[in-house]
Amino acid sequence: MTSGRLAQARALESAHEYEAEAMYRSIVAEELSDGADEKLHKEKEMAVLALIELLGRRDRPEELAELARWLRPYFDVVPKAKTAKIVRVLIETLGRCTGSGEILLALCRDVVQWCREEKRTFLRQRVETRLAALYLERKQYPEALELIASLLHEVRRMDDRALLLEVQLLETRLHHALRNLPKARAALTAARATANAIYVPPALQGEIDMLAAIIYAEERDYKTAFSYFYEAFEVFASIEDVRALASLKYLLLCKVMTQQTGEVAALLQGPVALRYHGREVEAMRELAAACEKRSVHELERVLRENQSFLVDDPIIRAHLDELYQKLLERNILRIIEPYRRVDLARIATTLDLPIPQIESKCSQLILDGKLDGIIDQGTGCLIVHDALALNELYVDSNQLIKNLDEAVSNLFIKAARLR
Repeated sequence: MTSGRLAQARALESAHEYEAEAMYRSIVAEELSDGADEKLHKEKEMAVLALIELLGRRDRPEELAELARWLRPYFDVVPKAKTAKIVRVLIETLGRCTGSGEILLALCRDVVQWCREEKRTFLRQRVETRLAALYLERKQYPEALELIASLLHEVRRMDDRALLLEVQLLETRLHHALRNLPKARAALTAARATANAIYVPPALQGEIDMLAAIIYAEERDYKTAFSYFYEAFEVFASIEDVRALASLKYLLLCKVMTQQTGEVAALLQGPVALRYHGREVEAMRELAAACEKRSVHELERVLRENQSFLVDDPIIRAHLDELYQKLLERNILRIIEPYRRVDLARIATTLDLPIPQIESKCSQLILDGKLDGIIDQGTGCLIVHDALALNELYVDSNQLIKNLDEAVSNLFIKAARLR
């Protein structure tokens, strides 16, 4: 009986895994009569899933890729829904294997081609979605863009909203990676509209909140970004998703960027956040401490010592230059505050930075209107002007002149039309 052999194969897994593998394969390979009951078909399916799990534990991606091709005769005699389930499990198991990148990419392409030949549209679209995600991870953006555009067109026609949501989130991630924020925001808006019409699993809802937070942070709206990162963190922590740690890091980054470093310690003392205490969270704490001290050199030291956690993280790296410039700006303004005239060399010596960098930053502050003064190139001095009280009459007069100019321009346009 198949059930007895299945139990025997499971018993052999711990001590004789190769014998168990051979037994699983023999169960899958044996033919069933037309009158075979549902129980025998179910046991055969369980043997396939057990075989996939066994090869996954062995961490041999080549064997899993070979298994996908070996199972095709079995796929011809089982319902398409079961085939889709088994293929998805096999691809997910292969993705967890060490060094499976190229093999997984080749397998997905092979499965897509097989699905086209067998006219299995439902399965093909899901494997193509996984293939697009692989292209995105490998930074093959043109291939990912072409595949996602094709999938969006197909899935919208079929009205498969669950798959459409996944593809729209992939599109959001792709446009964000390409630094095209308007398109990323448009894709995310479409994804949220789709999510409102269906049930969204917690992991997917967390991903939506995470992407929204990342885009708001890119647009320098850190307060809104913080609220979305916090929502994502709570969702991921509730389902024990590994992305909870990343969400926690990013919400701490938002506090640092808004100069609310004093709130970092309170956030890390929360009962949920304490579960994720480790080197990455400690690196964020050190980053906040460096900003609180307003020390450029301390910031550089923290970034150097925690490069793998901070600089190598693409989300954090996108904001590090702005953080450095803000810190440098605050240091310069603090130094020159008591003076009307100060040597650039003195500022450079105090901050232990080169004079050209200080001169460039002071020029930028003047042009941005954050500092009222001029740089005397001859003497190498920064001359700070006294703040002048703005006359309200001057402001009102200036606004009146602008309004009159606009009114006269509109009259000229209307007169030209009448002619």
